[in-house]
Amino acid sequence: MEAYLDNSATTRVFPEVGELVTRIMTEDYGNPSSMHRKGVEAERYIKEATAGLAKLLKVQEKELFYTSGGTESDNWALIGTAMANRREGDHIIVSDMEHPAVTAPAEYLEKQGFSVTRLPVDGQGRVDPEELARAVTDRTILASVMYVNNEIGSVQDIASLAESVHRKNPRTYFHTDAIQAFGKYKIFPKRQGIDLMSVSSHKIHGPKGVGLLYVDSRVKIVPLMYGGGQQQGMRSGTDNVPGIAGFGLAARLSYENFEPKRARLYGLKRKLTEGLLALDGVTVHGMAPEEGAPHIVSAAFSGVRSEVLLHALEDRGVYVSAGSACSTHKRNASPTMKAIHAPRELSEATVRFSMAETTGEEEIAYCLEALGGLLGTLRRYQR
Repeated sequence: MEAYLDNSATTRVFPEVGELVTRIMTEDYGNPSSMHRKGVEAERYIKEATAGLAKLLKVQEKELFYTSGGTESDNWALIGTAMANRREGDHIIVSDMEHPAVTAPAEYLEKQGFSVTRLPVDGQGRVDPEELARAVTDRTILASVMYVNNEIGSVQDIASLAESVHRKNPRTYFHTDAIQAFGKYKIFPKRQGIDLMSVSSHKIHGPKGVGLLYVDSRVKIVPLMYGGGQQQGMRSGTDNVPGIAGFGLAARLSYENFEPKRARLYGLKRKLTEGLLALDGVTVHGMAPEEGAPHIVSAAFSGVRSEVLLHALEDRGVYVSAGSACSTHKRNASPTMKAIHAPRELSEATVRFSMAETTGEEEIAYCLEALGGLLGTLRRYQR
């Protein structure tokens, strides 16, 4: 049996999405910038996807821009906004436990002369809205706080954070990396005070290589990509028609029967969390199961290095992650573990389990059974 519990790294595409993407690549393969019928057919797929996403988010279609994925969306949000507003200010705020797609461009902007404040989080990974407000100055261009942390599943009160920023300085933009939140929460940027938001397709059973950046129409931002002037001149390059169409369909399917699917995910999470805590020497990080994201469980197994446990589980057909998939091959300690002040011995023993609507109860049971059989042996071996 296999148990794929690494859905925060990537998800299997919905069958309908795979069929749509294949049809576009093999039959309706025109360039949407072409003026003939093939081009018009291709453009129709993009228009339909954009209309659907705009309806889900309750925003204007012209405020949605397609990218190559979440990393480009985050980079564009930070760098594009900073460069467009440099005369108004030179200060940026990010939280201590952002994804590298946010922290790396923040470091780049520091080298360009911007000032960056890194805001601490509490032991459960939450940012205090009042502390965020205190960090905002009259020179602050942008504040960026991740909606759902990709490693431990902490969830921010995004509306409160955005309100605290705008109350202190109405000219400061608020960005959120919603890559782990989209599809798991109903997100309405206008209502929540979000000025820019990053989303990725392959986290919600869509194809890889396509993402979205929402940019409120009042935001000043410059392009990172120059060329043929596609997407209102803001993101040049031939549109990824199969990716965009697949993304649009995956988003629509993800939000169908939304509440029952969320409730089911929380049920799986409770079963997994209770099973983990019943094992010896296990610590679960982050917020209480019902308060954190419905699909992520982060646990430390004392006396067992995460990489060792990961590969031992893999041998039994159980697929998990040692922290973030984006930093799996790096030996540096996880910034998230540092941010929540997890002891080093727990940081090095932490594994992330992440589920999706395709996850079955039998996968959770099989994973717990495998762990129960492995931990004693691995601990004796490592000692």
